[in-house]
Amino acid sequence: MAGRRHFHQVDVFTDRPLMGNPLAVVHDADDLDDARMAAFARWTNLSETTFLLPATAPGADYRVRIFTPLGELPFAGHPTIGSAWAWLAAGGKPRDEGVVVQECGVGLVRVRRSVVDGRERLAFAAPPLRRTGPLDDALLTRVCAALRLTRDEVLRHQWVDNGPGWVAVQLRSAAAVRAVVPDRVAIGDLKIGLIGEHPSSGVAMAGQHDAAVGPDAPHFEVRAFFSGALEDPVTGSLNAGLAQWLIGAGLAPERYVAGQGHALGRDGRVHVQRDGETVWVGGDVTPLVEGTVIL
Repeated sequence: MAGRRHFHQVDVFTDRPLMGNPLAVVHDADDLDDARMAAFARWTNLSETTFLLPATAPGADYRVRIFTPLGELPFAGHPTIGSAWAWLAAGGKPRDEGVVVQECGVGLVRVRRSVVDGRERLAFAAPPLRRTGPLDDALLTRVCAALRLTRDEVLRHQWVDNGPGWVAVQLRSAAAVRAVVPDRVAIGDLKIGLIGEHPSSGVAMAGQHDAAVGPDAPHFEVRAFFSGALEDPVTGSLNAGLAQWLIGAGLAPERYVAGQGHALGRDGRVHVQRDGETVWVGGDVTPLVEGTVIL
């Protein structure tokens, strides 16, 4: 029988409404079965809908299940940050005041809390990559065809799979990333991430911020394509994989900002920082809808 449940819809990776990646969050979902969760995710038609449940793993503060309209994911970035924000907003009390521990399909994920310009910003610890290394020749050929690029336009390429199955290519500039017009049929079942540097990123590589453009000015431009016809507005899991690849290879500074969503009329900001062996991927959350859902 359907019941009333607390519900949030939030905009992730932005401090301005409608500029980030939306997420629907259903609280107190422990009595919903898989079919009901999947049906609601199809109904919201957002890139992801999450369901909050009591933790089952020792050390976790809550458990989350993450659904796209097409199925369940073991991990995703903007649902992790948005779900942690919603859990805290609904009165959740973490064991450690400074860190929320989320249980999901890839295990336990830490979400760090900090205050930036009077706002709480959340950042998740990037989970270990499940697959790394350059793309093989056949896959690179397929990716280039899907992006309508020649191989000469690809600066570097890499598997950056932390669950969803991302492959990544680095282009020579942010402008080149923005200019890509993919063949959406050819993308098929691939999940492709693009990244390129903005002209001012040399300042960031020196460990400085350009005061003329501010600390939120992006050093890199990112785009994400999946399921053929879809482009994601702002993608936490992809940015996590990109950061582990590029920082680890010395191709990006240990702290930078990525912009994403330009082609979709968005202006998301992903804040990346490596502390020791941990890469933290964070951003702001802006609430837009709060109430109850009958489900």
